[in-house]
Amino acid sequence: MVWNINTLMPLFPVCFLLIGLTVTVVLDPYISKKHRVIMFIIIALSLTLVAQNIVENALAAGPLRRFWRTTASVYGYTVRPVILILFLYIICPDEKHLGCWALALANFLIHITAYFSHICLWIDNTNHYHGGLLSKTCLYISLLLLAYLLYRSVRNYFFSAKSEKRGILIHVFVVLMILAAVFMDGKVGGEDQPVTFLTYAIVIGSVFYYIWLHLRFVQMHEDDLKARQRIKIMMSQIRPHFLYNTLSSIQALCLADPEKAFEVTERFGTYLRQNIDSLDQPELIPFQKELEHTRVYSEIEMIRFPSIRIEYDTEDVDFRLPALTVQPIVENAIRHGVRGKAEGVVRISTRKINGFHEIGITDNGCGFDTEAAEKAEGSHIGIRSVRERLAGMCGGTMTVESRIGAGTRVTIRIPAEEADEKLS
Repeated sequence: MVWNINTLMPLFPVCFLLIGLTVTVVLDPYISKKHRVIMFIIIALSLTLVAQNIVENALAAGPLRRFWRTTASVYGYTVRPVILILFLYIICPDEKHLGCWALALANFLIHITAYFSHICLWIDNTNHYHGGLLSKTCLYISLLLLAYLLYRSVRNYFFSAKSEKRGILIHVFVVLMILAAVFMDGKVGGEDQPVTFLTYAIVIGSVFYYIWLHLRFVQMHEDDLKARQRIKIMMSQIRPHFLYNTLSSIQALCLADPEKAFEVTERFGTYLRQNIDSLDQPELIPFQKELEHTRVYSEIEMIRFPSIRIEYDTEDVDFRLPALTVQPIVENAIRHGVRGKAEGVVRISTRKINGFHEIGITDNGCGFDTEAAEKAEGSHIGIRSVRERLAGMCGGTMTVESRIGAGTRVTIRIPAEEADEKLS
């Protein structure tokens, strides 16, 4: 075999991939220590596999060196299943995979017979490679490991959160790529090819598994942020002054009107339970559930402030929206709008128009300067949270119109295609 620039050219991309992957893993502060160690082992073994390909290719084209060529072949057939097992540790790092290691050990023991037997492989006096009765051992064991790798990937798919399910495509792609590489090595591979297609596939697969690890971290980080946001939303809705005032009202009613005190206590418990349940609602919820929560809150306020009246005109109810969307708006309308009026009215209406589910919350309260409120730091945090969740979770919008002394109208518009999805 003649080594020239054209022969060496295929080595550059695979080497640069492994070097770049090493630097990236070193610099990445987000992957776990265990995954970092696994990735380093995979990279190291991949580099040795590239070197094994080159050495074996050179030995095949040179003078007879039976021992060294046998050693190179045994090493290549031994290390490939090991790398597949390490891919398993990327997916399931906390398991031991003893059955897989038993297969890898059996594969190794069968191949070292090449030093004293022809049952697996041997190199003849003319430096030609021959396969024996068990020459396909590495292939069959690798296929078993690939099948198990795919099985664990699919199994994790069904038991993972919805946001993580898209990662299954990376696992399936890696398995199919390795299978395609084995096929290509058998059909079009040749002695003038210093690195096999399978080695390329393993190196590229290592890169894709690192990408999967990083995407998984990003998704977990996003889920954590959403969880924190839900906690923040809940805490912003269970306001201390509302708790204190409601408990004070219940205490006073216990002496003046025990039956009403019982009613308020029951509704207050329902309100708190529904707020806590909202922590477990990362997805959209039925509008009727949100409306019921709003109704419970409003009824408590109407008992405390008899001058308040809540009206409902909900002709459109078959859609979904983020939890705690309507209730915070109604709470603001009561607290900042109609509570001080002799006859305060808050009206909740819904309708479907021009491909949107439209929710309107209007009040006849004191109104406010919307531009000043938007600029005021720390004010209307609950309203901003509603707007952000509407945009992020269902592509919805929220507009606020208000005139001082005339009242306020908040309009929420949710695209029907997003809100109607998975209603059942």
